[in-house]
Amino acid sequence: MSILIYAESAEGKFKKTAFELASYAKKIAGEAGTTVTALTINAADTSALGNYGVDKVLTVQNDKLKSFNAKAYADVIKQAAQKEGAKIVLFSATTDSLYTAPLVAVALEAGYASNVVALPESLSPFRVKRNAFSNKAFNITEINTDIKVLALAKNSYGLVESASSPSTEDFAPSLNDNDFTVKVESTEKVTGKVTIADAEVVVSGGRGLKGPENWGMLEDLAQALGAATACSKPVSDLGWRPHSEHVGQTGKPVASNLYVAVGISGAIQHIAGINSSKVKVVINSDPDAPFFKVADYGVVGDAFEIVPKLTEKIKEFKANNS
Repeated sequence: MSILIYAESAEGKFKKTAFELASYAKKIAGEAGTTVTALTINAADTSALGNYGVDKVLTVQNDKLKSFNAKAYADVIKQAAQKEGAKIVLFSATTDSLYTAPLVAVALEAGYASNVVALPESLSPFRVKRNAFSNKAFNITEINTDIKVLALAKNSYGLVESASSPSTEDFAPSLNDNDFTVKVESTEKVTGKVTIADAEVVVSGGRGLKGPENWGMLEDLAQALGAATACSKPVSDLGWRPHSEHVGQTGKPVASNLYVAVGISGAIQHIAGINSSKVKVVINSDPDAPFFKVADYGVVGDAFEIVPKLTEKIKEFKANNS
């Protein structure tokens, strides 16, 4: 019995979540006395997985899989799990994996737990801790099926290095034409910036910035912090920022180590989407803004005065400590 992880990559390079998943799997494997197999799809170099305890790598190289297709990817992962006799199949909580994991669970007749935030509390019976109610509570889920499928919440476990020398095996799953009924016509990607999905730090702006012409100061702060930029739903609806930057319950979920909200009042849908972030800093001129109730640090004042000064201080600190 092995543990199978889907090590997600983009343009041939592994996402940080793949290494977090490998770290998590290695710990479970140590307790269960088993091994970790990683499945990669069109990854250019798999050697980095050996830094996080992976014992075996199954590599799939297929031009048909260059564009993400949930149905086709699920079929590939199912075949890999069956080949390896995996009893635990692990995914990251990325957008693509959240589409794929339920399909794999159905195909394997497996119990499925999403939003997992910790190592299993016990392996027999199999119990895991999960986020619930838009990250406002936790529950303990018991899975009684022979095969278990889990999706690990981002930044819930972290990276734990464990050097190994994994064997590598080319894997050529059978692909069904029925898996490709959905065609990708084009893909638009932001280049040269930190993406929200991979960001450790996110700087987000709301209507308090008054217009798209004022976003420069937010981008300066993000650059100083090495952060991704984001926005609230009203901002993207007004066309001030692209919808790809909209974070919240109806946008992209964020689980960064630091989330800085500038001029965002804190609607419940927005807070629900960023509540998994570890440290939340709020800058707002309204002392009664709802966001302050969930903030770890709050600054009441004019963002147009505070943000440039904060950026300047961060740059000074980095210059003196580089």
